[in-house]
Amino acid sequence: MNVFISYILLGLSLAAPIGPVNAAQIDRGIRSGFMHSWLVGVGAVVADGIYMLIVYIGVVKFLQTEFMQTFLWLFGFFVLIYTGVETIMNAGKVHLEYARSKEPLYKSFFTGFFMSISNPLTILFWLGIYGSVLAKTAATYETPQLVLYSSAIFIGLLIWDITMASVASSFRNYLTSRLLVTISLFSGASLIGFGIYFGIQAFQNLFS
Repeated sequence: MNVFISYILLGLSLAAPIGPVNAAQIDRGIRSGFMHSWLVGVGAVVADGIYMLIVYIGVVKFLQTEFMQTFLWLFGFFVLIYTGVETIMNAGKVHLEYARSKEPLYKSFFTGFFMSISNPLTILFWLGIYGSVLAKTAATYETPQLVLYSSAIFIGLLIWDITMASVASSFRNYLTSRLLVTISLFSGASLIGFGIYFGIQAFQNLFS
């Protein structure tokens, strides 16, 4: 049980660093409420699960090719810039009273999914962190335990997702309209900032 809990904590620590997905969750939670924020995180967790599976079955060399890395940097650049610009354009539409968002729930899910699946830093993160954890676990435990402890990491990711969605959607009840707009603008700017960084990395890969 102690080992299982430690892997849940590992999942929490993997999800906690502030990045594009957390910024998008904060924005969706403030602008549209819990479900939209939660589904951004669920989309990201699904993408994380795909990378965990890729690492598990050993399809790593394909992702390490220069072509794939450049493609993923460019894809991440377009996804983040688009989402950041959309966030800033919609910042003025934030209201204190809770109103059902016109944005469909599936759009929030795919926003989180594409942000995470197109993020080369996520790929490197999972290859490095989960790859090493997998190697250590495989050397010590058999396949059933390997699946169990991988599930514990997944549980940690989901706990962080629910926590972020709850906190972000609760903020709207305690903040002024102007501050809500400011936070939304900041979230959008941070997404664009991450997107520009991805674009620079793609440019360097293409012309280095």
